[in-house]
Amino acid sequence: MRHRTGILENTISKILLIAAVAAGGFAQSFEVATVKPAQLPTPQQIVSGKAHIGMNVDARVDIGAMSLADLIRIAYKIKSYQISGPDWIKTERFDVLGKIPEGVSKDKVPEMLQALLAERFGLKFHRQPEEHSIYALVVAKGGPKLKESPPEEAPPAAAGEKSGMTIGTEKGPVNLQVDGSKGVVIRGGAAGTMRMTMVDGKMHMESSRLPMDALAEMLSRFVDRPVVDMTELKGNYQVALDLSMEDLRNIARSQGVNMPIGPVPGERTGDPADPEGGSIFQAVRQLGLKLEARKAPLDTLIIDHIEKTPTEN
Repeated sequence: MRHRTGILENTISKILLIAAVAAGGFAQSFEVATVKPAQLPTPQQIVSGKAHIGMNVDARVDIGAMSLADLIRIAYKIKSYQISGPDWIKTERFDVLGKIPEGVSKDKVPEMLQALLAERFGLKFHRQPEEHSIYALVVAKGGPKLKESPPEEAPPAAAGEKSGMTIGTEKGPVNLQVDGSKGVVIRGGAAGTMRMTMVDGKMHMESSRLPMDALAEMLSRFVDRPVVDMTELKGNYQVALDLSMEDLRNIARSQGVNMPIGPVPGERTGDPADPEGGSIFQAVRQLGLKLEARKAPLDTLIIDHIEKTPTEN
């Protein structure tokens, strides 16, 4: 009788274990992980290809100079504007090196980052819809002035090219090259091939292959509220934007970088009382699109507790 009871208890334990795993009761963790404070690379390090930045995944996860906000975004597969927490999570940056357990899929990396954030930074949060002031990216009167991208594009440049560097992202490697005559060329990622050049005190940026949700996410970095794609435009498009130095300062500030550069002579910075007078709004209108100020409920990850300094390795 006692033997049968033991078998029954063992069987029940196995069933409960399987059920717990199926329900997500056990978080997958890195086999070994180190976390260290990091600094943004210098322009010289970027140009020379020696910057440790981005995210690369193979048998291990190697993350360079990412903010806590970025780590949370990747771990929970959400947009940056869906995170509500202290401002410093956008500026404090870390290097993370984690070994993926043998036999575990790379698809589990976000789950491993969730465990790391909880264990090393004490992250605690709750989720709830919150009313947000947003800009809705919509089609302007007269329709879009966008050209659809070709169905296929040449693959990104090889990682070993001497003139560039490869930055890992959660969506794959991105190759960055600095060319004196062509400015900066970025290949790979959601935007296809992106070229950035300075012309008459402005940055001219062209993307060969950009879906509207990626455009909305990019525009969010230049303005004071989230940009949500409501165009209902599907597919990928060729997009060109002219950005002022003030736009570039805004995106630098959003990443915790100070750009102590004064206005360029003749630069129009826009009237603070009329945000739609800014150049980014004008650039969007040139595409036959528009940014409309609205209110909308967004699912939000609200941070209840997080430590600025991780526990020791």
